[in-house]
Amino acid sequence: MRLTQLRSFHAVARAGGFTGGAQLLHISQPTVTTQVRFLEETYGAELFYRRGHKVTLTPLGAQLFELAQRIFALESEAVHLLQDSGELKSGHLRVGAVGPFHVTEMLVGFNRRFPGMQVSVRVGNSQAVLQALVDYQTDVAVLAQFTDDARFHFVPYSRHPIVIFMHRRHRFAGRSSIRIAELEGEGMILREEGSTTRKALDDALAKAGVHPRVVMEIGSREAIREAVIKAVGIAAVSQIEYIPDPELRMVKVNDAAMYTHAHVVCLAERRSARIVKEFLEIVAGLQRQRDERARKRPRAPTRQRPATIVSGLN
Repeated sequence: MRLTQLRSFHAVARAGGFTGGAQLLHISQPTVTTQVRFLEETYGAELFYRRGHKVTLTPLGAQLFELAQRIFALESEAVHLLQDSGELKSGHLRVGAVGPFHVTEMLVGFNRRFPGMQVSVRVGNSQAVLQALVDYQTDVAVLAQFTDDARFHFVPYSRHPIVIFMHRRHRFAGRSSIRIAELEGEGMILREEGSTTRKALDDALAKAGVHPRVVMEIGSREAIREAVIKAVGIAAVSQIEYIPDPELRMVKVNDAAMYTHAHVVCLAERRSARIVKEFLEIVAGLQRQRDERARKRPRAPTRQRPATIVSGLN
């Protein structure tokens, strides 16, 4: 059975005649008559009692009409679903992330523009987040590491300095910054190998020839934070991920370039998909807003060095 045949049958039943059915479908009356006749002949069924220009449904025709009503109601729902999805009035954005810190403002921006969309976030390590993209389990992802892989489209989003935090009674606690050399021999709690924070810290320490004393390696930001609160050691964290606490203090490292980065990632083949494209545009808008705020931020005044007065005897 062809859907066009069922559609013609449905229209004739609604209109009570072939002429009226043709008008509903905006096609010729002979076409409608032919479609219904083919449907009846294919299955050897009588669907209408024909009385001149008017028709009435047979018992079998009445049963088929009920099914056709449900079929075309579902078709209408499908059309509305696709239309809403195309306009992002409904649907589901699935986001992968290595942590909640970078992705939150992106999700807020997306929700403001498309309040009818459902948004879910899957958190995992970088490998798991990328694999979820490959498996079409997520639409976009936010990662700290850049991967040179042709399957993915990467957009740099932000850069954040790495800071050191410690217990409030630690000797660094009363300062705003330290030099990286001061970490020599210092008891430190480090992230696991492969962490982007750990790699940036290790690179800076190696460049400076500094060797802290590794107290622990822990693969959880929350567990590291609790260990620092208990004064087990000091630790490094991306500044955006630092959570203040009465027992903690944070200092910057003023002579080492240590940063973590955030990248927005999607499959290259899905870059033009409506939902992915809109998310990337929101990310670009957030970047423009951040750049604009940076341009408007007042610069610290340049301190004038006092004039040097030279005195002498005549």
